[in-house]
Amino acid sequence: MSGVLSDRRLVTTAELHERAAGAAAGFRAVGVEAGDSVALLLRNDVSFVEAMLAAVRVGASPVPLNWHSSAEEIAYVLEDSGAKVLVAHDDLLARVRGSLQPGLHVRRVEPSRDLALAYGLRPHPPCESEHDWAEWRDGRATDAVDEQASPRNTMFYTSGTTGRPKGVRRLGSSDPAAALQATLVQLAALGVEPGGRSVMAAPMYHAAPNVFTMASVMFGNFLVIEPRFEAERLLALIEEHRLSHLYLVPTMFVRLLRLEEAVRRRYDLSSLRRVTHGAAPCPEHVKRAMIDWLGPVVDEFYGGTEVGLLTGSTSSEWLEHPGTVGRALDGVTLKVLGPDGAELPVRTPGEIFARVEGFGDFTYENNPKAREEVANGDLVTIGDVGYLDEEGYLYLCDRKRDMVISGGANIYPIEIEGCLLTMAGVRDVAVFGIPDEEYGEVLAAVVEPEPGARLESAAVRLYVGERLGGLKVPRVVEFSEKLPREDSGKIFKRKLRDPYWAAAAPPAI
Repeated sequence: MSGVLSDRRLVTTAELHERAAGAAAGFRAVGVEAGDSVALLLRNDVSFVEAMLAAVRVGASPVPLNWHSSAEEIAYVLEDSGAKVLVAHDDLLARVRGSLQPGLHVRRVEPSRDLALAYGLRPHPPCESEHDWAEWRDGRATDAVDEQASPRNTMFYTSGTTGRPKGVRRLGSSDPAAALQATLVQLAALGVEPGGRSVMAAPMYHAAPNVFTMASVMFGNFLVIEPRFEAERLLALIEEHRLSHLYLVPTMFVRLLRLEEAVRRRYDLSSLRRVTHGAAPCPEHVKRAMIDWLGPVVDEFYGGTEVGLLTGSTSSEWLEHPGTVGRALDGVTLKVLGPDGAELPVRTPGEIFARVEGFGDFTYENNPKAREEVANGDLVTIGDVGYLDEEGYLYLCDRKRDMVISGGANIYPIEIEGCLLTMAGVRDVAVFGIPDEEYGEVLAAVVEPEPGARLESAAVRLYVGERLGGLKVPRVVEFSEKLPREDSGKIFKRKLRDPYWAAAAPPAI
């Protein structure tokens, strides 16, 4: 049967749409109209899907909020997006209640048993003005789809790893047929296909997991929603439900590979047909180990919130071109440009620009200047540096903002991070530039050791020097029990890097 399995209960596709119709009527009753925004401060739960469907039903844009953010950051996004309604789990609501602007309609969601167990949650008393989501959703006549309202896309806010998050509002396409074709290409690259049986354990406030989830629901597929990722439980779910399609991120790969081999062999994973990954760079040794384990079902994509998916790579393509993130998808124009805007020769690193035919343009909410800054004609960049080979396969070097220029030489921290992830005792690592009077910038590394591992700075520096050369050896090596990391696998390098630059800044006059 199709539907969403959440909190050990299957909610059928028909039930989901019926619940969404009731919630949509509720949204209308509090003044939500086509073009408005509805914010979601929710962990992975069936209520997330219901609220998404309900917002779209009235022509509003759902705005998923990163619940790891501070109350101040969440309040900023609520104000910037102009949200009329906030749908939130009660424990998350308790954290931000004092920061909410007057007039915002709040709908409180009680966490499910699985959520409460997964996060150790306790009940939080509601305020008088906050309505219970389930009672409010089901306590009215259902609402029909507004056929006159233009379809609204979800407005995702960038992760804010370097500053204030920006809302990506996608504009409608003038060519519906081209838009449909582009959507089908994108979903296929993401690994969503009709009839698939999937699980979503990545946070649904991120773009790729959100699209994967909602497309699975719209296809009428079977989908398990997990409160959070647990490596062995994922294997058990694959066997129990004969799951066929997975969306994972490299951090999940690493945790799966850390399971004892006897544990990994205990489960029947033969139902898997496609395991897609993206969102963060995957070290080559990790990718190769996953293919060795699962077989040639591990596919990769590359893209961004602003532009959608740009490239795709199958296992066989990756094995023939190790390190690639694939070739341009159908309808994608992909170019690597230099600082002067000229196209660069093959295997020459530069900034990646792209355009997706039929995908429609976008703007940054309330920030047109930022939109202008990422454009080169009709091409757009998401700030990554990479190069193309002779066959059109794309390779990423790093984020443009993360590139370090030391003594005039360009250094890409991602290469050094990949090297250190092969060092015994290193669980995770972040490499970035810090100020230096002589060279402008030098490298610093913050290493998260494996539990019980004893690492020394000198050994870390020697390991890099023997493999990559002196230019790429971190000048500073520090250790941290836990790096600040998004659930998507992205490290908040800003939180590590900013203190060094703040200390080097001249005092304010």
